[in-house]
Amino acid sequence: MGLLSIIRKRRCTFSCGLDNSGKTTIVMKINGEDTSVISPTLGFNIKTMAYQKYTLNIWDVGGQRTIRSYWRHYFEQTDGLVWVVDSSDLRRLDDCKYELDNLLKEERLSGASLLIFANKQDIQGSLSSDEIARVLNLDGMDKSRHWKIVGCSAFTGEGLLQGFDWMVQDIASRIYMLD
Repeated sequence: MGLLSIIRKRRCTFSCGLDNSGKTTIVMKINGEDTSVISPTLGFNIKTMAYQKYTLNIWDVGGQRTIRSYWRHYFEQTDGLVWVVDSSDLRRLDDCKYELDNLLKEERLSGASLLIFANKQDIQGSLSSDEIARVLNLDGMDKSRHWKIVGCSAFTGEGLLQGFDWMVQDIASRIYMLD
């Protein structure tokens, strides 16, 4: 799970997902780091980087079942949630939906923009973004939440900039409109 904090006032964006969904690879790829050797995230990693004219604080938090109960401790000042789905892991999609539904019930995430990365689109047999949206029942979500689903490949980088661009612009339109 990776938490992405965005925006120049050191706000946070929290990126989550089940273990092995590609969260760390996405964070490293978007930051221009070598992704040839990646190991499971035990606990969390924090990255701060410039993106467009903003500073992103990215929390990359492990997605193992034993760690998930600790996710809620990272939500303070979270402006956006990046949820990463392994589109090729069909047997765990119910777990993925369950965990996302639980996260979206958290009061501290109520105003956060939601970006869903349907990762591993480069793997044959992966579900499309539209299929993932149906599994996660995104159309049934609270209508006040801003969300977008983007098909991507953390391995190739395809779709990552499109998703991050949307996330940054959505947060900026809400946050800076208030300043």
